[in-house]
Amino acid sequence: MYGTGDSIGYAVSTYVAYLFISIGLTVWVARTLVKNGRVFLIDSFLGNEALADSVNRLLAVGFYLINVGYVTLALKYGQKPIDMAQAIETLSSKVGLVLIVLGAMHFFNLYIFSRLRRRALLRNQKPPVLPQQFVEPVQAWNH
Repeated sequence: MYGTGDSIGYAVSTYVAYLFISIGLTVWVARTLVKNGRVFLIDSFLGNEALADSVNRLLAVGFYLINVGYVTLALKYGQKPIDMAQAIETLSSKVGLVLIVLGAMHFFNLYIFSRLRRRALLRNQKPPVLPQQFVEPVQAWNH
């Protein structure tokens, strides 16, 4: 049954919609991360804006490569729709997986940023102050 003009049309339309939606979502998430992550990176790199901007751009490139790569590879997998209902289900499943991947990438980036920030804050902490007083230990009870 597969191979009729209608079924090929459903498959092609679903794939085009999937690519359009998924790549659009990837671009939107990446831009949001770059814009809002800049302040966090500047803080993590102790005010070094040039370094923060460079890392931010490199992270964005990696984000695009991973997510667009996943989107294009995932296009091949799954059932090819032969009617409108299957087209909607296929599109929903594929876009849902893309959203899960984008969410996972977002939380992974947050984890990495928080580790960078924590390390930078620990590196710049002042050493502990030497003790100013001593407390005499309590004598053990004599039995």
